[in-house]
Amino acid sequence: MFAAIAPSYDLNNRLHSLWRDQAWRRKAVKLCGAGPGDTVLDVACGTGDLSLAFADAGAGRVVGVDFTHEMVVIATDKHARRGSRALHIDGDAMGLPIRDAAADVLSIAFGIRNVADPAAALREFHRVLRPGGRLCILEFSIPTNPLLRAGYMLYFKRIMPCTATLISRDRSGAYKYLPQSVNTFLSREQMVTMMSAAGFTAVEQHPLTFGIAVAYLARR
Repeated sequence: MFAAIAPSYDLNNRLHSLWRDQAWRRKAVKLCGAGPGDTVLDVACGTGDLSLAFADAGAGRVVGVDFTHEMVVIATDKHARRGSRALHIDGDAMGLPIRDAAADVLSIAFGIRNVADPAAALREFHRVLRPGGRLCILEFSIPTNPLLRAGYMLYFKRIMPCTATLISRDRSGAYKYLPQSVNTFLSREQMVTMMSAAGFTAVEQHPLTFGIAVAYLARR
């Protein structure tokens, strides 16, 4: 499914977030505070937008991992064109090809809900982060304001799937899956509880754009 939409993924992200997706990624990078001495692991890196944001912010070493090879190919090409030295590899969030305590920062943007077992992925994130390392999870959420929620759900469930499918010429059903996956995923409170159960501490929630997205920040 994600292989089918990889070529048009960036365009749909920009258009259907009204260009907010890049601002959300920049916010995640700022929250993590990655510096020249830090190794960043970007899980479910997709086409490499968040790993590029980390590289542009001056992170020491950036590695992107994604389950969909077609996404990894696009990310690798994008970074090469920008002169970024980030590495992008195939990998599973529930079994990362990374040694223990190898990363200072681990990020995952709009990918945790696509993992078969999010709790297992969080335990794996805990394994590959060094003590004191930072975890940042960016994920969609449902606005709590009733009026905003009603407008958002109309757009998200009715309009976006149609326009995104037309742009991508997708036949896999990816953009019908997207709103379903958000609506059936963990609540904010459940996510915080699951992160704590995996061993993370100082878990914070940072709602973005009226709660359409949330950045979760925690320490190993």
